[in-house]
Amino acid sequence: MSTIVPPTPQTREPRFDALRVLLRSPTFVAGVIIVLWWVVCAIGGTWIAPQDAYASDPLNSLMPPDHAHWFGTDQLGRDVFSRVIVGARDILTIAPLATLLGTVAGTALGLVVGYFEGWVDNVVGRAIDAVLALPLVIVALLALAAVGASNFTVILVIGITFMPITARTVRAAVFAERHLDYVAAAQLRGERAPYIMFVEILPNVLAPIIVEATVRLGYAIFAVATLSFLGFGIQPPSADWGLALSESYTLMAGGAWWTVVFDAVAIASLVVGVNLIADSVQSLLDR
Repeated sequence: MSTIVPPTPQTREPRFDALRVLLRSPTFVAGVIIVLWWVVCAIGGTWIAPQDAYASDPLNSLMPPDHAHWFGTDQLGRDVFSRVIVGARDILTIAPLATLLGTVAGTALGLVVGYFEGWVDNVVGRAIDAVLALPLVIVALLALAAVGASNFTVILVIGITFMPITARTVRAAVFAERHLDYVAAAQLRGERAPYIMFVEILPNVLAPIIVEATVRLGYAIFAVATLSFLGFGIQPPSADWGLALSESYTLMAGGAWWTVVFDAVAIASLVVGVNLIADSVQSLLDR
């Protein structure tokens, strides 16, 4: 009777070594702390915020930061600190979902193009290159202007816009794997193309996909904030950071800097945190 041999310490060691390397990286730890803070705010914002983020108080509008309002109040008398905390929810919902959509669709497209090569690569590859020549924000603005702005359409537009970028990365990785022995062995066994692409090749190209997805998440956060600032993204009465900047940036001229600075810092810190994680993961995988 055959026995099942449990995984040896040697088979588990590389995985734990990689985790230890990441946890010893100040860059990775700093990025995780920043992102986790905003994730906590996104999940429990209404409980963490000291005041109602949507309650107006016209008598206390544009009050500078003090002990009652740590980040001051906006033009409607709403507490800026509470709005910054609650504002993390929409951007940390839309950006990851858009990144997931773009990563999944781009990975599938990249696997197909890279595996079949030939005319498929010539046709689809040239189409990908043509789309990538267009600025992301311009494409997103045109699409949202045509279909209308909503959270769902923002996710769809950003995800579809990211799809060609991910597809190009996966395509390059698949090219490197396409003619290796394990692929030829699968073909000789009579395995179908979908099985070879998604079962044989995909696990071996996960590293660049993970890095690409992490990098795209940073871009997605910035894209969501930009679209909201331009009026094509998240709509009122959301406390979204980009929307808050759009509503308050003109107040800077009157000296109400706090209505803009803290939302801008929130966007920047989240993007920096994600990029720190992406850089650490990429450095580990490139070793």
